[in-house]
Amino acid sequence: MAVNDPIGDLLARIRNGQLRGLAKVKSPNSRLRTRVLDVLQAEGFIRGYAEVEFKGGRKELEIELKYHEGRPVIRELKRVSTPGRRVYAGVSDLKPHRNGLGLSIVSTPQGVMTDSSAREKNVGGEVLCQVF
Repeated sequence: MAVNDPIGDLLARIRNGQLRGLAKVKSPNSRLRTRVLDVLQAEGFIRGYAEVEFKGGRKELEIELKYHEGRPVIRELKRVSTPGRRVYAGVSDLKPHRNGLGLSIVSTPQGVMTDSSAREKNVGGEVLCQVF
């Protein structure tokens, strides 16, 4: 099935899995999705993910969701830049999300990273999503 917005699809699968209380969700594999999941794992929003390969060479990502006292760790997962409306931010435009309690995931020329690490490296880029 063709997906027009792979990051939006990934975020929706995570959101829906947490609403259902699932331990794991699956998503098609891509490099951009794995980079976003790397950031989410490094920041402690998901337990981890694994790449599962099927016959015929098709690969999927199996994402382990994280809960604290029965409630999802991710309270809000919002897509910012969409295929129809790209949102770019320079270094001076990257403000802390929810007073630094949340984070924005930014795709920069130096890779996919959080807004705070993008400010440290003095680089801007496309704001993919916001997590709280």
